[in-house]
Amino acid sequence: MSEVKALVFDVFGTVVDWRSGVAREFAAFLPGIGRPDLDPFALADAWRKLYQPGMEECRSGRRPFTRLDVLHRESLEKVLAAHNVTGASEGDLDHLNRAWHRLDPWPDVLLGLTRMKRKYFLAPLSNGNIALLANMAKRAGLPWDAVLGAEPVQAYKPQPEAYLRTAELLALKPSEVCLVAAHNGDLRAARKAGLATAFVPRPTEHGQGQTIDLSAEDPWDWVGTDFVDLAARMGCR
Repeated sequence: MSEVKALVFDVFGTVVDWRSGVAREFAAFLPGIGRPDLDPFALADAWRKLYQPGMEECRSGRRPFTRLDVLHRESLEKVLAAHNVTGASEGDLDHLNRAWHRLDPWPDVLLGLTRMKRKYFLAPLSNGNIALLANMAKRAGLPWDAVLGAEPVQAYKPQPEAYLRTAELLALKPSEVCLVAAHNGDLRAARKAGLATAFVPRPTEHGQGQTIDLSAEDPWDWVGTDFVDLAARMGCR
């Protein structure tokens, strides 16, 4: 294996706690439209459930590549309609849709990334678009060296182009790039494309009853308990 020079990161679930952040935004939104009866976490889960189907329209070629902010907005409108939520202004919907720009990192992330940055080039390899990822990083203090992801490579994971074009943008061989993710499926696709792999579990990404991705399911190149532990295992102090 070539020496790894860049670490690229899955973001939703791996770097940031999307479920708590989106639920927090719903909790602030619902009383203003007279629907405090709805469960913010259930709405967050319903919104996320439409994430993969929306991207699959683009991956399959049935739809041209469309940035995630647009897909999120379409999915949000479906979720609200399914729960008979009406009366929100266009501005309120735009603000709620940008909930994904305002997610908080897991507690270990900032220290872990800061240590990894001393040795490696760091960038997101997320399905998020550039504005979303840049706004998230600015708010949360994520120390990326560049903001990459689906939009610059015009492909959604787990399409091989998402991984291969990211390596090309960095002028690196795939084997010189390591994907860090909390999702075994993402890592399998990255490994198939030739990238190195690192797993960190996020056992409450989907709430307390989570049953998937609780541990490393394959012999990944590195496995850490969190980002700080992973940094140490990768020689970053």
